[in-house]
Amino acid sequence: MVGKSERGPAKELMEEYLRRLERMASVELVVVPEAGVGDPGQQQRLENERLLAALKPGERVVALDEGGQEFTSPAFAARISAWRDQGVKQLAFVIGGAYGLNDAVRQRADLVMALSRMTFTHQFVRAVLAEQIYRAYAIINRLPYHH
Repeated sequence: MVGKSERGPAKELMEEYLRRLERMASVELVVVPEAGVGDPGQQQRLENERLLAALKPGERVVALDEGGQEFTSPAFAARISAWRDQGVKQLAFVIGGAYGLNDAVRQRADLVMALSRMTFTHQFVRAVLAEQIYRAYAIINRLPYHH
């Protein structure tokens, strides 16, 4: 993800779901710096280059983009489960900066996914994504979290 995690309830919520998730999967949070200078196009390009550089070979990449495919929670869990059954060991979820993701990141992605068609703050997206990943693993492991 681009940018630092600020203090507050959204960060605490994200961290709580990541702690829960660590009982079922290893989790690594990778943050690349915001560009901070230049026009929006330059900022997006630099941030997206940093995101691409942070990805590891062999990872399945899920890019979050408002134009991406939407899933129900069970369908999202099924997608993760199918990848696991295919032998995929690592998933990388990519959250862009203020100016979003460019075509290079979307093309590198194995899945372009939208949490919603609405726009949310970066902090809120991080918390919602962490919760949905945790929910997916709870569904896969038949935990009572998802009703």
